[in-house]
Amino acid sequence: MLLNQYSNGYRYNSDTIFLYNFISKYKIKGSLLDIGSGCGILGLLIKRDFPHVSLSQIDIQDKNVYLTKKNALANDIDSKVLLGDFATYCFEEKYDFTISNPPFYHSGTLKSEDESLFLSRHSDALKIDDLVKKAYSILKPKGSLILCYDAKQIDTILTKLSISKFKVNELQFIHVNLEKPATLVMIYAKRESKSLCKILPPLVLYDKGEYTQFVKNIFKKADTNSEDT
Repeated sequence: MLLNQYSNGYRYNSDTIFLYNFISKYKIKGSLLDIGSGCGILGLLIKRDFPHVSLSQIDIQDKNVYLTKKNALANDIDSKVLLGDFATYCFEEKYDFTISNPPFYHSGTLKSEDESLFLSRHSDALKIDDLVKKAYSILKPKGSLILCYDAKQIDTILTKLSISKFKVNELQFIHVNLEKPATLVMIYAKRESKSLCKILPPLVLYDKGEYTQFVKNIFKKADTNSEDT
């Protein structure tokens, strides 16, 4: 998949590729909303692999909406792209899935002076409370929210999901290597679920300074290339 990106500005990273792989192991069907689409990569990859899904994508920045539309057209993928603040947007439909690689740099970190980077990276731009509450309200009964987040904030996100009446079905932590703490957590949560939470084996990125074979396979599966625009 060829993805246009801005040479100066937020650019997708491997977190999104790992989240795409996590999402794609589920039976994705029906309608899906990609929250904070950026250049469109996450939703477009899912639509590519699950062509019968009805894809919508939303971003608060008009420049990102333009880029998402451009990448959808370049890859011949049908997507309904929306411009607006997810937390306050008035959606006209309910979804079977909501997915997101949201901004999660916490308020204590140094904020970028660039407004675009701030909106893409910092949790103040889309607070986790607002994300999970809104996601719950626009999901169909038994609908799913799948996202990744800063592993150090796992206590906060699990609390917020529980308050918003989500049941966490699966968790997977990402580690740079086996000697270091987790940096990222991927979460599959559902409305009206009674399943116990399953903790999946960790995703380990490096072994002896090189990507593990499993990670190499994920990048091969995603098959993305970037081009500056």
